[in-house]
Order: sequence, then structure tokens, then C-alpha cells
Amino acid sequence: MRYIGYRKDDEVFIGLLEKGKIRSLGQADDFYRDVEAALARTDGEVMDAGSVRFAPPVPATSRIFCVGINYRDHAAEAKKLVGIDEPKVPMIFGRWATTLVVDGTPVPVPPQEQGLDWEVELAVIIGRKTWAATEQNAMNAVLGYTAFNDLSARAKQMATHQFTLGKNADYSGPIGPCVVTKDEISNVNNLRVVARVNGEVVQDGNTKDFIHGIPRIISYITDTVSLLPGDVIATGTPGGVGISRTPPRYLKPGDVVEVEVVGIGAVRNPIVRRDQFQILSEERR
Repeated sequence: MRYIGYRKDDEVFIGLLEKGKIRSLGQADDFYRDVEAALARTDGEVMDAGSVRFAPPVPATSRIFCVGINYRDHAAEAKKLVGIDEPKVPMIFGRWATTLVVDGTPVPVPPQEQGLDWEVELAVIIGRKTWAATEQNAMNAVLGYTAFNDLSARAKQMATHQFTLGKNADYSGPIGPCVVTKDEISNVNNLRVVARVNGEVVQDGNTKDFIHGIPRIISYITDTVSLLPGDVIATGTPGGVGISRTPPRYLKPGDVVEVEVVGIGAVRNPIVRRDQFQILSEERR
């Protein structure tokens, strides 16, 4: 199954994609309260896919757990750039759900940044409450997968040892275009992930190069924190980020960045100035 988030009357709903149509599975909070029941629904309103306003396919209460340095080639970049060794355990930092945006949303560059950096990632969507998972049963928590762009404000990120501000710039978390349930993915450890800037491939990796696999990540998180339905785990990015280049390369206003998980889909977003973003936002009201 493939499902999306969409807005109706200022609320987020979840809809099942079926041959260019969307069948409503209910309001997002209700969907994640009982995922199995929601996916079994057959009585929802049917709409043309082009008639809805898309939204991130998670509840407003979603937590985004991001995994830093989780591909071996990216670990080599980080070692060279800042001297960080390959992590022996998953390196977890957080994002806020308010940073999430969908395909086509303009993303503004913060005024004190040279630009934003791209990071293509496979994102895991959690489908059930999970505490103290083992690596053997951790995949029972997974509902599905989607693409994620962990757009990074590197000046803020590199200014201190804490990632929070640099990883939570306004509108810096493109996600989607849909969630593909895990039964549709034959091998999550062999998915190609690609980032493009203005059509040029800047990252081209594969999840087979994870340092820490998804079961290990879920087990590690739930040693301390319960994962809840609708939570997101962004599993890390491969090598090829802009800050690692000589000279560093960043996304500037006028650029278009696209991230794709092959077999799931791509999210494409224009980069704009902060003042331009405010004008665009007013025009969309």
C-alpha cells in the first residue's frame, strides 16, 4: 500500500493512493491511533489525487529521530572534515515535526547561512508503540518507508557540538511523496538513494552501506525512549554532502533540490530567499 497526508479544513488526513485516486483513511491522529483498523477501511471518501493539498503523512505529535553518520563513505567525510570517528552506536539527534514539508514547498535559506546542505535519507515510519525492542523483533514496529531530505544549516550546526538549531531550520525537512508499507519493499537493505541539485546527481548511495541497520537503530532508541505510532526515523545520508566538497557547495536561492529513494519516490523543492518565502507564503493563503 501507498498512502499520503493531505489537508482538509485545516486538519491533516491520511489517504490511500489507488490508480490516481485518493481514498480517505481518516484524520491523521485517528489513523495512527489504530493503524491496522485504518488501513482496513473501505468506506472513505474518494478524491482525485490532483484535487487535494498534500501534507506530511504523520501526526502533529510525531517525533523525528535522525541518525548521524550512518553510511561508511559519509563517515569518512566526517572524519576528514571534523575528526569524528565512525560511531560505535547510532548517533541520534532530534527534529521537530514543524520543520516537515512536502514536495514542491519552497524552502528558505536562513539569513546568516551561506546556503543549505542536502542530505538524502530513507525514512522509517513507526506503526506501533514500541519499548525495549530487540534487534530480532524491532521490525515489528515498522509501518513503512518514505524519502526524506535532512536539509542542514551548516553554520549553526558546526558552531557548537549540538546539532539542534542547524537541523531544525524552518521548513527544512522535505518528506514524501508517499509512505510505502513495508510489505511492498522486498529488501530495505538494498535501496538506492539519490540527491540531485538542478538535475545534477550529487549523492548516489545504497542502504546496504548502513553502519547501523534499522533493527539496531530501533533497539538502541527504545532502550531509552518509547517509539510511538507516527514517529519517524531518518536513517542517515551517504557521502557527497555539500560541506565536504572543496570548496564547500551549498543550495542557494534559485536552486532546486530533489531527493529520491528508488522504488518509493522523490521529493523536489525550490530554494528561495527568506523574504521571497514570506511573499510566496502570503500568496498561497
